[in-house]
Order: sequence, then C-alpha cells, then structure tokens
Amino acid sequence: MARSKATLCTWLGCPGLLGCFLLGFLAGWFTRPTEKNPNSSDVYQNVRQKLVAEMKAENIKQFLRSFTKLPHLAGTEQNLLLAKQIQGQWKEFGLDSAELVHYDVLLSYPNEKQPNYISVIDDQGNEIFNTSLFEPRPQGYENVTDILPPYNAFSAQGVPEADLIYVNYGRTEDYFKLEREMGINCTGKIVIARYGKIFRGNKVKNAILAGAQGIILYSDPADYCAPGVDAYPDGWNLPGRGVQRGNVLNLNGAGDPLTPGYPAKEYTFRYKVNEGVGIPKIPVHPIGYHDAEVLLRAMGGPAAPDSSWKGSLNVSYNIGPGFADSSSTRKVRMHVHTNNKITRIYNVIGILRGAVEPDRYIILGGHRDSWVFGGIDPTTGAAVLQEVVRSFGKMKMEGWRPKRTIIFASWDAEEFGLLGSTEWAEENARVLQERAVAYINTDSSIEGNYTLRVDCTPLLYKLVYNLTKEILSPDEGYQNKSLYESWLEKDPATENNSYPRINKLGSGSDFEAYFQRLGIASARVRYTKNRKADKFSNYPVYHTVYETFELVEKFYDPTFKKQLTIAQLRGKLVYELADSQVIPFDCRDYGEALKGYSNRIYKLAKKHEEQLKTYEVSFDPLFSAVVNFSKAAAEFHRRLEQVDKKDPVAVRIMNDQLMFIERAFIDPLGLPGRKFYRHVIFAPSSHNKYAGESFPGIYDAMFDIESKADQRGAWEEVKRQISIAAFTVQAAAGTLKEVA
Repeated sequence: MARSKATLCTWLGCPGLLGCFLLGFLAGWFTRPTEKNPNSSDVYQNVRQKLVAEMKAENIKQFLRSFTKLPHLAGTEQNLLLAKQIQGQWKEFGLDSAELVHYDVLLSYPNEKQPNYISVIDDQGNEIFNTSLFEPRPQGYENVTDILPPYNAFSAQGVPEADLIYVNYGRTEDYFKLEREMGINCTGKIVIARYGKIFRGNKVKNAILAGAQGIILYSDPADYCAPGVDAYPDGWNLPGRGVQRGNVLNLNGAGDPLTPGYPAKEYTFRYKVNEGVGIPKIPVHPIGYHDAEVLLRAMGGPAAPDSSWKGSLNVSYNIGPGFADSSSTRKVRMHVHTNNKITRIYNVIGILRGAVEPDRYIILGGHRDSWVFGGIDPTTGAAVLQEVVRSFGKMKMEGWRPKRTIIFASWDAEEFGLLGSTEWAEENARVLQERAVAYINTDSSIEGNYTLRVDCTPLLYKLVYNLTKEILSPDEGYQNKSLYESWLEKDPATENNSYPRINKLGSGSDFEAYFQRLGIASARVRYTKNRKADKFSNYPVYHTVYETFELVEKFYDPTFKKQLTIAQLRGKLVYELADSQVIPFDCRDYGEALKGYSNRIYKLAKKHEEQLKTYEVSFDPLFSAVVNFSKAAAEFHRRLEQVDKKDPVAVRIMNDQLMFIERAFIDPLGLPGRKFYRHVIFAPSSHNKYAGESFPGIYDAMFDIESKADQRGAWEEVKRQISIAAFTVQAAAGTLKEVA
C-alpha cells in the first residue's frame, strides 16, 4: 500500500509527466484499432485471400441448379418463393439483416384465354397461316407448369391488318434507307424486323415514328445461330421455333411507368395505365425463324438494298410492301391481347454493416426474375451473388467486418424495365446520394465463354486492371497466366492496345438508376463471346425456354470456372471498395477519358466545318475544361499520396472528394427529353439503349443535323449542349481542389 501511495505521489508531483501520459492515452484512444484491426496489412491480405479462397465453383453450380428448376417470372408466386429462399440463406450466411422490400409496379402478361399470334389472311379475311402459340419444351421440362408463351411485355392490344414491310433491324439508319433512298413509306403498314444490333424497345419506337400499325420481331439465324453448331439440345444454337421474349418499353430511366421518379409504394400517386411512360401505342409480337421464313418468302417489292439487309434464311429478303405474285392480295393480321396490370414485386436487401464508416455504402446488386428458367440470364449472376454473399458472411462469422457497409441486393422485375432496382433507388435516393461509394452489378456472369468483358466508370479502370492481374485466367491455353493477360491478348483496347478494352456504361441492366440518374460510380463484369469473330447477337437462346441449367453445364461453362472467376472479380471489387483505407478510384483516368471523348465529339462536328464557322460554334470551352480537370486530378492524387494516413479526418476528406466526383457530373435538369438520364458524360444511346454514348447531349444535338429545317436553331442547341458540358467538367474539376 505504501508503494502505491509513493507511486501516486510521484505522478501527482510531476504534472509534466502526467500531462504526457494523458496526451498519449488520448492519442492512443482515438487512433485505436477497431475489431480485428483491418488496417494492418497482414490481416488485410489474410482476409482478402480467404474471401476469394472460400468461393467454390461447385457451390455456384448448386445455386444455379436450385434457382433454375422452375420458371420465376416477376410478379409470380414462384419468384416470391425464390426471394424468400434467398433471404433465408443470406440470414444463414451471417448477414446482419436480410429483408424483403416490396413495390406495386405495372407488369405485363399474355391473356390466357386469347393467345397472341400472327396470321396471313386471304382477300376474304380467312386465316391461311398462323404462327406457333408456344415453344416446344426442352427435354426434362415437359411437365413443368407456368411457362408463359413468348410475348413482348407492354405491347399495345390490337388486331391490325395490313401489308408487310421488311425493315432489316429496324434501326434509325434502316428507316432512313427505306424512306430517303428507296421511297418506301411505312405509314399504315405492319413491319417485320429482325432482333439484334439494338434494344428491341428502340425498334418499336422507330416503327411508331415511321407510322407503322404494328411490328413483328423475329430472330434470324444470321444473328442467333453460330456456324457449325447444332440447335439446342444438341448444341447451343437457337431452334427454329425458339422465340426471344422481352419488354418493349421506352422508359428512358423512369422506372415503373405509372410512378416515374417516385417509388411505387401504396401511398404513391399513379398515372392511369394508358398514360404510363414509354408504353408503345402499337401491337408488338415476337416469332421464331421457322415462322418468319414463311412470311418473308412470300414478300414482294424491291430486293434488299445490299447484303447487310440479308439474313441467312432461304429467302430473298424482298422489302415489300405486301406479298408477291399469287399472294399479292393477302395481308398480315396481328392478334395481340397482352394485359398490363399493377403487381407486387419483391427485392431482397441484405446488409453487412461497416465497422469504421458504416455510413458509406458499397452496393452489389443483380436481378433474380427471369422470363422462364433463366439459365444464363440472370441466374448465372444470381448464383455468383449467392456465393459472394456466403463468402463475405463466413468472414463476418469469423470476426471480420469491412470498414464500410456492404449492401447486397436481389432485384425483382428487371426484365420489365429495371423496375425493382429503380424503385429502390428512388425510395432511397437522398440517402444514396449522400452515402453510396459504388455500385457493382451482378447480372448474368456469362454471355459467352471467350474472354472477360468490363463496362465501368473511368474511376475504376485501375482497380479493375490491378485485380485482374491477381486472378488466374480460367481460359484454355492460359494455365498459370492471369485473367488480365488472357483478356489483354483476346480483346485489346482499340485506342491503346497495351491495355484491355473497357466499354462505356450504357443501360440494359440494374446499374442504370445508380449511375445514370444518381451519379454513383458503377461497374459490371462478365464473360463474353469473341467480339471480332462471333457475329451472332448476344447468345443464341437468349430469353427463350431453352435457357436452362443444362445449357450452361453442357456448353457454356461445364467446370463452372468462368463463373467462379467472375465471382472472384466481383467479390474483390466489393472488398477493395469496402475495406481499402483510401477509396481505390483514380480521377486521372477520368481526365484521360474526357480528353478522348471531347476529341471524338469534335471530330464528328468537324464533318460540318462550314456550319461551325457560319454559326460560330466553338469547342474551346470544353477543351479548356477538360485540361483543367486533368490538372486538378493530377494535383489531387499528388496530395492524396502525401495525406497523413493516421489522420482519419484528413483521409475522410479525401475519400469524400473521391466518392462525390461521379456525382459532380450529374445535371439535375437531365438530358433533353430524357430527364432521368442526368449524367452529362455518359448516357444510353438514344438509338440503342444497350450502348453507352459519351457527351450524349452534344451527340444527340448533332445527330442527323443536316436534315433539320431550322439549321440556325439546330446549331444553337449544339452550342447550348457544349456550354452545359464545359460547365459540368469545370465544376467537377472544382470539387477536386484542396478543401479550403
């Protein structure tokens, strides 16, 4: 006791020592490690390696088999049961929470009592040929119920009769060829277009603009059959009676057609069904190539203008209008009775709470709903998501937590216009704008088996390149080589072949609302076909009844190693974004990308050199802003390298600047005529929703500008769009400057 008193007296007698002790204690307290200290490099590397090592191809295979046994269309009982199954598993895996979140959205289904089909009718109105009402079921699925026949969701109802016109792919340029060069008018006619090249909704929009009464869509073997491959089940090509389903909306990012901009909850105001956003006003119906051949063989009118208008059916591909010779009095009749109805859908939202910055979110989301079994789309993505969640859950059960919060999402009703993901984004927009660091999409993990495909914000280029160097390539002939090496060799970038190709983000999957509307840095990665050699569009049995587990197991990924590779890459992306002390974005790559995009749009404008002079159109402000952004990015990263990593406030300030740089490219007014597409640098192409366009405001203002009657007005709009782009890039540069 006497010693204790003496020690205490010594401390009390030395205020300087006591002060030092208190300062040291407080400094230690505020910089103390949390939980298992994920900052330390050994633990960091250990968790990193364990997370990836935990993922197994066999598990992905079992998830895929389980999820594809029955059809699970959005709005059906089976898709709700699947949501509950996924929710239950996420809880078992150890997530902090897993909840079902519902919305009441407009969906679209065929009429069970009045089937949809196409007829050829004689001059008395008798139907002398009818297209198939269903697809023959694949082997092993003969007794499965609830398989809906092929249809185009949200088609208008109607029974139009008219002459037929073949419009190739139904692209803008195809209608220009017909109307401007061939003098063929589609007004009042029914048109037939082949699937491929562009989003089907754009085909329907173009048909409406051309004055058509209805549109038939079909899959030509030239676009949906690989040479030398058998039709399913003996190979992976599309059978003659296989038909691609799909929605034909033109939502332009609106989400539920009846509640654009707002979540489709019980309290939400709804437009009337006939007032919904983007719903076509004409009937649309898809058919297989066996039925299409019957229609196309009878066509009269001029021959196809060139070989690009010819598919590989044994027909001449005459344009019409109408049939030839003895069939000239015959017409086509469409029968479309599809019903649109408000239906409840369910997202599954799982949360793994961050230990250090729980108010910073990384989202890994992909859809669950499918047109039938969803063998590839989306379930190769849903199975990968399930294995990634399981691996993260295991790490958490062993005592680890990420620095930042990870949100896992199984979206519903993606096939009906990205509805589940968009409604959740709308409901949580205010929170997400403040807290979301990145969104990683987990739709189909394979659409081919040749090489990697990446679409992402330039902020993520370096991270993607670095992570692919750490993952072994699953490709044949690349043993012990990295995914980066096989990707680079098979698909180098066109502008710089020392790097692999990375695509711009367009739309067509659930990242759309997060990237194009909210400005959250986003990425999607999957395995794809050989872009140069494989001329078929997508994979041949896309959105048909033949998309089964067996298709994947027999033909696309028998070892499931390609899907495992994608699981590893998606998992690593999420891990690095959630657990790196400094958010792994690189703004300098954005600067380089902006330089390339501005040069490209200027090159397009230079085709109108005379008008640029006449109307005093200058791109100098945009070029100047891009230079300023690149300088600001270089200076920002110089400061970032010098930041005191032991000062959590200093790191947080820099991280916030990184997080908000994508947000800086958002214009709250949106693009002209497309107010939910608000990103000034990237948007889905106005002519193909699937493709990404850079500086879309300028690009759209210049599109087909030479044919516009008011040339001065048209070029004034170009000047306005250049001004908006220049301001936005300059403002984004300002966000990177040192905080005052």
